[in-house]
Amino acid sequence: MAETISMPKLGFDMAEGTLIRWVKNEGENVNKGDVLAEIETDKATVEVESSASGVVRKLLVEEGSVVPVGDPIAVVGSADEKIDEAPTKVVEPKAEKKTDEQGGEELKTESEEERSKKEGPKTEETARPAPPSGTMQTQPPPSPVSQAAAPTEEGPVKASPLAKKIARDNQVDLARLQGTGPGGRVVRKDVEAALSTGQTSKVEGRPSMPTPSAVPVSREDETIQLTKLRQAIARRMTESTTSVPHFYVTHEYRMDALMALRKQINDYLGDDEKVSVNDFIIKAVALALREFPNLNASFAGDKVVRHGAVNVGVAVAVEGGLLTVVNRNTDQQPLRALSADVKRMVAGARAGKVKPDDIQGSTFSISNMGMFDVENFAAIINPPEAGIIAVGSARQVPVVENGEIKVGWRMKATISVDHRVSDGAEAAQFMQKLAEFLENPVRMLV
Repeated sequence: MAETISMPKLGFDMAEGTLIRWVKNEGENVNKGDVLAEIETDKATVEVESSASGVVRKLLVEEGSVVPVGDPIAVVGSADEKIDEAPTKVVEPKAEKKTDEQGGEELKTESEEERSKKEGPKTEETARPAPPSGTMQTQPPPSPVSQAAAPTEEGPVKASPLAKKIARDNQVDLARLQGTGPGGRVVRKDVEAALSTGQTSKVEGRPSMPTPSAVPVSREDETIQLTKLRQAIARRMTESTTSVPHFYVTHEYRMDALMALRKQINDYLGDDEKVSVNDFIIKAVALALREFPNLNASFAGDKVVRHGAVNVGVAVAVEGGLLTVVNRNTDQQPLRALSADVKRMVAGARAGKVKPDDIQGSTFSISNMGMFDVENFAAIINPPEAGIIAVGSARQVPVVENGEIKVGWRMKATISVDHRVSDGAEAAQFMQKLAEFLENPVRMLV
């Protein structure tokens, strides 16, 4: 029997996705689990696998289509099976838009030919740029030359600080210039225009001053359009900080034993198999969560959902934002298997291609900025999770042991917890339990 493949929901807040490429075409054989299409979500480009085996009988949407979650996108069945014809969804090209810098409105871009038809032939008068809306202009603005020679009223000259400096350095009489700034204020470009034409009217009786080697040039503001990923981050983090009551607990860990054990392990492994400090932290967090199920949970209105699986999300810095990849059943995974899985997902995330299971289903998250030489920080909870732990650098610092100052490895971490789910005492106990694994790392290997 033919099976309809629908736009999957890749994340609890996903409403639609863009089908950017069909990997399989109509008439091609496909097995369950084969990549059928590539879909762009707010977070990443995701490879969607077929949920059925057979022949691709019908592709229901065109490449580039924006499809709501749950809508059909393809039909897979046997080669001789009769299927119901479904209309193909085609997305019309969107009108190119640009942003009005003054008002922020979006304006449709017209071609020169379309504008010519609407406006008719241009005369010398109509060819001039129109003044900004809300202003009146009865005649063309004076040229820089006429401005330099125009008489001015007596009294203090209104000029910007930069215009005054340039005029002072070049002995230009500001009273001889007509400003084009607000309220007739003389601005930098008025002085520079007068200098370029040679009509500067030198100030008499003033000592000659050296010409500056460089004139400061102001830079215009730059507006950057947010990517879909950055828009999603802004939306999710705003929701988290405004609706989730965070509290924070920080703990410092002795890392001497872990650093020594890591070195011993990596001495026996190839370059592509070496384990990182973060791998140990992921494993330790998962084992501690197993003993604190209230933190491996989600708030759901009038109840708390304690998750049966411990799926640890790991924040990854990608171009334009942050993406969380998910290691499943982390508490049950051997350290080397965990390390290999995280390496694979991080590489996929940074390449812009991940699988749906790689970025959804986390029950608790880790954000590690130790590689950026960060001592300590606090992270924002990733809804609907109840907590996230922020990890700083493992550092060699002076420590006091038995009344003596020594050099030791130390690392700080801060847990952020949803106060609707848990309280400070439980979070502090979790951080103590985490110390049992990080400070005695052999416990993670047996």
